[in-house]
Amino acid sequence: MSGTLYERLGGTEGITKIANDVVDLHLLNPAIAVRFKNAKADEKAMKNGAATFLMAGTGGPDLYKGADMMTTHKGMNISGKEFIEVMADVMKAMDMSNVGQREKEEVLFVLFSMRKEIVAV
Repeated sequence: MSGTLYERLGGTEGITKIANDVVDLHLLNPAIAVRFKNAKADEKAMKNGAATFLMAGTGGPDLYKGADMMTTHKGMNISGKEFIEVMADVMKAMDMSNVGQREKEEVLFVLFSMRKEIVAV
């Protein structure tokens, strides 16, 4: 399949579903749910931020208005295990949307490339 990763993930509709599922999975994941307890009050904003971030990062419209990854995660001391749990939730959400293997690998590559801006900062 050709086109941008954004297009191959289903555009705005497909990415919004994936992002919503990721946030729902994070909130249920006992290894990381505590990280989101304060954000749960504004779950809609968290889902929107995740969706617009993923859209911008995959070649779609640049609608993301949040902080960069380093600023967002600075002082949180996120562990490598927590990072892997997030990645596992992303994989599960992509499975729920029947995302192809190539696209999964590309998304994980993008996310893993940000590891140094997220883990232990």
